[in-house]
Amino acid sequence: MRLFPRLLLLVLLVFPATLLLRGGSGGSIAVAQDLTEDEETVEDSIIEDEDDEAEVEEDEPTDLAEDKEEEDVSGEPEASPSADTTILFVKGEDFPANNIVKFLVGFTNKGTEDFIVESLDASFRYPQDYQFYIQNFTALPLNTVVPPQRQATFEYSFIPAEPMGGRPFGLVINLNYKDLNGNVFQDAVFNQTVTIIEREDGLDGETIFMYMFLAGLGLLVVVGLHQLLESRKIKLHQEGCPGNGHRSDQWDLMSKCSFVQQFSLYLTCPNVFRPDGN
Repeated sequence: MRLFPRLLLLVLLVFPATLLLRGGSGGSIAVAQDLTEDEETVEDSIIEDEDDEAEVEEDEPTDLAEDKEEEDVSGEPEASPSADTTILFVKGEDFPANNIVKFLVGFTNKGTEDFIVESLDASFRYPQDYQFYIQNFTALPLNTVVPPQRQATFEYSFIPAEPMGGRPFGLVINLNYKDLNGNVFQDAVFNQTVTIIEREDGLDGETIFMYMFLAGLGLLVVVGLHQLLESRKIKLHQEGCPGNGHRSDQWDLMSKCSFVQQFSLYLTCPNVFRPDGN
């Protein structure tokens, strides 16, 4: 009877421990299974992402090729490697506003086939964006055949607008030509930013106004002097000429007169200034 309580206490202590050990192993198995399933899910998602990236990488070269094809189709024609061009500005690379700018373009055919030079054009563009036109000049039609190993020179001139003076613009000069197979080429003979020079005229509005004012003022002075001389002349005729007196009296009178009076007296009474006048 004394051993029964001890056995019961031992059973009560051992049995829960056994249950805990069994439950722990089962729980670890369950956790391990859950971890395995999660790892499989992660691996599947990684594989799917890699497949998507591979598809994207496969699509990118195709898109780039399409973009290049579109650029080739929509882009402007380029210069032919079998031709050379040169440009020479007749009066130097100065571009005065509202004045003629003239230049010469030389074309050399280095190939074995004829080139047909069709036209020559020039335009002013916005310096920050050459796609934006500021002033577009008329294209010069040429339609000139240049045989192989031959040269040709073309002349072109334009006038920059007067309001463009003092500002920079992009100047683009294009020479358009083609070969006998119909291939079109375009050579940008000149493609740089230039500054339009303000025209300095010798006579501007202010200078002309000043000259007119001075001319009017001078005319008023001449008219005033003429009126003064006429009045003096009438007065001297009324008083009589001093030619009837002695010579000393005449010179005394002249010394007392002003320059205007002397000049008026000379016009009315010239005998006063004669050496033999009495």
